[in-house]
Amino acid sequence: MPSVTVKLYSVLFKFLLKRQLQTLIQSSLLYSNPTHPFGTTARPEEPTAAANPTFSAPDGVATKDIHIDPLTSLSVRIFLPNTAPASASVVVSKTSGYAPAVDNPRGRNHYRKLPIVVQFHGGGFVSGRNDGVANDLFCRRMARLLDAVVVAVGYRLAPENRYPVAFEDGVAVLNWLGRQANLADCVGRGGGDFRRFDGRRRQQQQLADGLGASLVEPWLAAHGDPSRCVLLGASCGANIADYVAQKAVEAGKLLDPVRVVAQVLMYPFFIGSIPTRSEIRLSNSYFYDKDMSILAWKLFLREEEFDLDHPAANPLLLKRRQTPFKDMPPTLTVVAEHDWMRDRAIAYSEELRKVNVDAPHLDYKDTVHGFATLDVLLKTPQAQACAEDIAIWVKKYISLRGHEFSY
Repeated sequence: MPSVTVKLYSVLFKFLLKRQLQTLIQSSLLYSNPTHPFGTTARPEEPTAAANPTFSAPDGVATKDIHIDPLTSLSVRIFLPNTAPASASVVVSKTSGYAPAVDNPRGRNHYRKLPIVVQFHGGGFVSGRNDGVANDLFCRRMARLLDAVVVAVGYRLAPENRYPVAFEDGVAVLNWLGRQANLADCVGRGGGDFRRFDGRRRQQQQLADGLGASLVEPWLAAHGDPSRCVLLGASCGANIADYVAQKAVEAGKLLDPVRVVAQVLMYPFFIGSIPTRSEIRLSNSYFYDKDMSILAWKLFLREEEFDLDHPAANPLLLKRRQTPFKDMPPTLTVVAEHDWMRDRAIAYSEELRKVNVDAPHLDYKDTVHGFATLDVLLKTPQAQACAEDIAIWVKKYISLRGHEFSY
């Protein structure tokens, strides 16, 4: 059974969450009321971790925040481990922000880049932040364990932004990564011999290179390998990750050079109209019980389309799936013993295995929903073990030398 501390914190967490959901429901009425078109959402302040773009942090992971869409609040926080500068033969210019790779003894322009992990935080679609203290610590842990660039997505929240906004934000970040890679490649290849051009063409080339370099994100250009992209989501973030994976499958080569090689779904926020055994037995379980989770779904889905068998909520309904199970990327599912959502998550991984997709599930004893990502549980042995287990499995698909790791 969970410890007394976990039980006490769960009671407090559920009390505060219930108040927050009730406040959000009242706020959402302002958005649906035509006499109050500018309703505001009262959301409690969450503790945040300031970005630190140096490797001076105790864990040696540098971070920076980027607002990637000028029309919305969509943002990302990039986590770069201190292994990157020593492992990549890339020079980042202080003026343009990017320069091509330098020659390497192993071959011209040959250097090691790091895989990219796109991470989606939890919070029932209505709360949570990519720069929150807990999410920052978790992403730092994964960046170190995976030796990867982690891109934590600050997607828009409900009820201001209902379905499918959060899902579309996830796809937008994947497309942004593709544009960044293509732009960096163009800028890197554009450094030709200007003496071959006349004065006007030379000016045009210099202007194009300058504009391109100004749009390139230097950390990703220097150190990120989008051909080894992993999606990782916790709770409702797992739902977003799974949707983004499906869209990546549908896009195919149109997404080049981004390639989703695997996804990790941590206690996904799945539900359905027909309850499973765990949904009956553990409906009043720790932290996120079933009743409060249904309230969160009502805030996320529009009133006219609210359905517990909505494709965003229940991915097991074949008649509503657009992407066949057999086309999905390798999927690792993490479940907790005392989580009412566990059975549906396990069933999803079983459906993937039936069509020969590598889709194991890891079941952690004496754990609750959010045990590896909630602030008070991040330092527990189970949370650390879960992160290490995820890293072992993911390395099968991000290793440059093939599947030297096995699970």
